[in-house]
Amino acid sequence: SPSFIDHGFISGTLQPPQGFHFLFSHPLSFYVSSSLELSIFIVQSADPFFLLAGPNVIESEEHIFTMAKHIKAISTRVGLPLVFKSSFDKANRTSSKSFRGPGLTEGLKILDKVKVAYDIPIVTDVHESSQCEEVGKVADIIQIPAFLCRQTDLLVAAAKTGKIINIKKGQFCAPSVMENSAEKVRLAGNPNVMVCERGTMFGYNDLIVDPRNLEWMREANCPVVADITHSLQQPAGKKLDGGGVASGGLRELIPCIARTVVAVGVDGIFMEVHDDPRNAPVDGPTQWPLRHLEELLEELVAIAVSSPGFSSALVDCHFASHHPLP
Repeated sequence: SPSFIDHGFISGTLQPPQGFHFLFSHPLSFYVSSSLELSIFIVQSADPFFLLAGPNVIESEEHIFTMAKHIKAISTRVGLPLVFKSSFDKANRTSSKSFRGPGLTEGLKILDKVKVAYDIPIVTDVHESSQCEEVGKVADIIQIPAFLCRQTDLLVAAAKTGKIINIKKGQFCAPSVMENSAEKVRLAGNPNVMVCERGTMFGYNDLIVDPRNLEWMREANCPVVADITHSLQQPAGKKLDGGGVASGGLRELIPCIARTVVAVGVDGIFMEVHDDPRNAPVDGPTQWPLRHLEELLEELVAIAVSSPGFSSALVDCHFASHHPLP
């Protein structure tokens, strides 16, 4: 049976004895089998929340290494456990002309290099069931895009990797849908699942964040993450010179949404960060400037630890239906 141990979080990684099985209590209670890499991200007492952060897409190996270096340094200074995020392929771009990234093979090579170089766990997204096995060899958390949150075959394929699965709530979905999506992962034999709020469609070209969702999504009986950058998108709301449209965004309101979700109480924050958002090849309007990251995180930590929502999040988040807490 699994053993209970208190973790020591160092630069976002934990190094247990090889082959060791362990179970952590809230806010993240993941049973980790010996098949998982020893560097898998585990947060037993993320104080006050963990951070999934990085640029939207892999632009180059050099850029990824630069971003990982700076984001890790900042997260360490503010005391937040970090999982580094970037995508190898953005398959759901608004326009066929949009930059998509280096692709599966080259992208995973880059993510593996940065993972080893900076000793940080990795989260990246998948769009097809066939990608899951290869992605699971590198990523510690596999992310299911919002548009695909109900795709059973994709959820099952991701679950079978044994990695932590982060399911983004579809912009078109009620929060209750996340109960079913999380259960699909569990029924495939993987209790390591969490759900992520990323906004709800409000008309054709706008999103809103309903703070009630953060509470209702806890009915999925797993950690709740808030995406504070994609939730400020304005889908297909930006006309392009020469015709066509792209997604715009309200970058200036990212702090507003961030303050709200940490005050309500979440287990993790997801955010995309870029050193030059205005010139980012995709999703520039909703990537937070690297130069302002530390200031924002310091403010969020201060809000979170002083909010009643922080303590309630810790109490409510567990996997009791699968592995009872002591």
